Amino acid sequence: MSALPAAPESAEPASSSNAPWVVCLCAEWCGTCRDYRPLLEQVARAHPQFRFAWVDIEDHADIADAFDVETFPTLLVAGADGTRFLGPLLPHAETLSRMLSALQAPKPSSFDVDLLLAVLNKKPAVFTV
Repeated sequence: MSALPAAPESAEPASSSNAPWVVCLCAEWCGTCRDYRPLLEQVARAHPQFRFAWVDIEDHADIADAFDVETFPTLLVAGADGTRFLGPLLPHAETLSRMLSALQAPKPSSFDVDLLLAVLNKKPAVFTV
């Protein structure tokens, strides 16, 4: 039995280009990341108001190197209004779900975050969760 909330009926689907991104910065060789991916998919279904992306920091080093990821998984939650979270997060679906339900106000995004979001917006299918 999952502790994740059911998708809220009032939540707008993330098809809107204004929906914030939840980006998992990971690596294919990382066992924790591989185990986390299905949990991220589960969280994505419970939070349709966000767009979710999976960015392999080695396959997409051109857009991920600037984040200097040392701990997996590292999550980024950002959108056109700014960055709401960037950092490592315990690889539990419930932890991510709680964090998404209680996000802080956005802060101005760095150039690197803006660049990553521009690539995600241009080619979202490449980074599908």
